[in-house]
Amino acid sequence: MKRFVEGADREQATLFPESLEDWVGEDNPVRVIDVYVDELDLAELGFAGVDPKTTGRPSYHPSVLLKLYIYGYLNAVHSSRRLEREAGRNVEVMWLTRRLAPDHKTIADFRKDNGPAIRKVCARFVELCRRLGLFAEASVAIDGSKFKAVNNRDRNFTEAKMKRRMAQIEESVARYLHQLESADRQERSKARAMKIDRLSEKIAKLQEEMQRLEALDKQRLAQPDNQISLTDTDARSMATSGRGSGVVGYNVQAAVDTTHHLIVAHEVTTSGSDRSQLAPMSKMTKAVLGVGKLDVVADRGYFTSEQILECVEADVTVTLPKPQTSNNKLRGRFVKSDFRYVASKDVYICPAGETLKFYYTNEEKGLTLRRYWTNACASCAIKSKCTTGAQRRITRWEHEHVLEDVQRRLDENPQAMRVRRETVEHPFGTLKARMGATHFLMKRLKNVKTEMALAVLAYNLTRVMNIIGIGPLMRAMRA
Repeated sequence: MKRFVEGADREQATLFPESLEDWVGEDNPVRVIDVYVDELDLAELGFAGVDPKTTGRPSYHPSVLLKLYIYGYLNAVHSSRRLEREAGRNVEVMWLTRRLAPDHKTIADFRKDNGPAIRKVCARFVELCRRLGLFAEASVAIDGSKFKAVNNRDRNFTEAKMKRRMAQIEESVARYLHQLESADRQERSKARAMKIDRLSEKIAKLQEEMQRLEALDKQRLAQPDNQISLTDTDARSMATSGRGSGVVGYNVQAAVDTTHHLIVAHEVTTSGSDRSQLAPMSKMTKAVLGVGKLDVVADRGYFTSEQILECVEADVTVTLPKPQTSNNKLRGRFVKSDFRYVASKDVYICPAGETLKFYYTNEEKGLTLRRYWTNACASCAIKSKCTTGAQRRITRWEHEHVLEDVQRRLDENPQAMRVRRETVEHPFGTLKARMGATHFLMKRLKNVKTEMALAVLAYNLTRVMNIIGIGPLMRAMRA
């Protein structure tokens, strides 16, 4: 005869362990959090409330609240209200906080008021990883990902959104006015009067909305990037990889170690583009690792001539593909890469074997450009595959050799882009999975940076515990 597994009687007396210590095993990650925070000099890091006041109500030591937050981000519990509940029911949290149970406002205020110090705690753990030799190879992959803010799409206004919404209102007003004219031509009745009142009320509301949008549009035009967010004023509308999709949020940049996939450096920006981030992120990573030279791999979204040159001048070797900006290849015509440059003679050789000589130099958008062409194009047999103009001209940047070195490295190491993808996309996926559907809970850039630092610290903690083990990690923290 089949039976179900039966549970215990709820009225039966139970003998629990006498102390919380018996509930937390030696290999429990919560012990790592406890040791790590206890070994930090919180006053030096800038935490408020390390030294209690002599008067007033006793306060919680910042170490208690810091441990609580690190535990929360390690276990995908970011809300201050949820952390408050965990402190009263979770045995691990009771052990970690010594049965202290702060209220949600105290918990939330700690994160809000100690942002810079919390970000330093994240940086200190990266320093520990460096001392442990986990960054033996000075090689990282850099990438950016869009994280959602608490600002809804309907509470963000760009030029395109504003025009679209105003056009919708004008269309609705025109439709209601047409219906109002039709109602005026009908015989007088109670139903006709009610319809006219209803349409008049709708038109009045739409006119009020138009006035509100016009006022918002003036505020929008005063912003440097011509967009405005009402809930989180720092959040920005950004395009994502999905066609026609976008997100109102922040662009998180990360430099990830190619060996152990640890996040070496990160930054939260309000720019939706990665084009100006390569050099700053590379220099930041180089400073964190304390190395003289650094190898960086990134995707084509970071390709900018000035940024690559800045990296070279900072002893950073970058590998990334160049985006195809010309449509000639799609049209079956030759592109610049089909022309061979001869450095010793400072000339280009075209696919037909003709020599394109240097003629003059000019400046465009701050770049010094050299111009090359030949007068043999008119009689060339394959001119139709090259250009529709009188002659094909080639432009060369004065530091073009830097870009050629980048392309050469990519040709010699075709697996670099796969390494980049396998290195940096996994951490972003893990961070977003832990942070949930609405990634950031706080408003404003400075607070979002604090949230990101806690999320990165939790990610790195998990990685190092998996790499070297909980026991060795705690011994290294005490050393």
